[in-house]
Amino acid sequence: MAKNEQILRIKFIEILLRERKDRGASYEEIEEYLEDKFADKDLGEVLKFSKKTFERDKKAIAEILGIEISYSKKKNAYYISGEELENSQESVFDNLLLVQAYRETKDKTDIMFFEDRKPRGLHHLHGLVHAIMNRKLISIHYQSFSMEYQKTVVLEPYALKEFRYRWYLLARAFSKNDSPSDVPGNVKAYGLDRISELDIKSSTFKHRNYDVAKTYHDLFGIVSKNNHPLEEIILSFDAHQGQYIKSLPLHHSQEIMTDNETELRIRLKLYPTYDFKQEILSHGERVTVISPESFREEIANEYRRILQKYQQ
Repeated sequence: MAKNEQILRIKFIEILLRERKDRGASYEEIEEYLEDKFADKDLGEVLKFSKKTFERDKKAIAEILGIEISYSKKKNAYYISGEELENSQESVFDNLLLVQAYRETKDKTDIMFFEDRKPRGLHHLHGLVHAIMNRKLISIHYQSFSMEYQKTVVLEPYALKEFRYRWYLLARAFSKNDSPSDVPGNVKAYGLDRISELDIKSSTFKHRNYDVAKTYHDLFGIVSKNNHPLEEIILSFDAHQGQYIKSLPLHHSQEIMTDNETELRIRLKLYPTYDFKQEILSHGERVTVISPESFREEIANEYRRILQKYQQ
């Protein structure tokens, strides 16, 4: 129970400070908030929280969620800076809370309904993390959706990335002829759900300078930029769909240009890759590409092909 309680404590602390923004909250306010939340959750125990516990929780939030909690002596308040909030990763805690909720309701099948999904290759996660951290070469049996047959490849694993509920291994094909100074420009994404076998080698590889965050900073999804230029893209959504786009932005570069009773107009800066194109098409008539003209025409041509197909 103690570990479950800590998971909930640090998530509730993060939620409170995120909501308070620059105002922050005093230790007493945090303690009162936790008492209320724990009473709502009906954990069956009195909340055990002290300043010593709070210091441990702050450390856990920094290590797991990557968020540093600061203290303002003038305000007598703890807070999370705007920059910290922009760079934070919530998915780990969201998943932990889902696990906690599932455990509470697993005997009550009419409360939480999860989507039925096929296996996603997550049983390889532990081994892949080990290989990445220890710079071990790996061999995988892999078959992409465009391949007729399975193939075996030896890879230098660099990182793992999630997109659309699928996990991908970012790795580079290993070659004995490579120079240690070679830049890994040909790192590719391998879907974990398409890996049938994983063999972690005893030999290691020379880790090259590959910055995942920088590589995907101006991308949407998992597909590389290829020959796409970096574009400033302006999209117009109807007001109703705009509410969803505001609550869950398409990309970190999203800026609101117009927000009224008829339209949400946003500006993005990214490479308009296949994944982004599919995202725009998924919104149907609720979105219009304003610019650039090349991307607008690409989307229009796609709709023409769709219409032609239905007219046949």
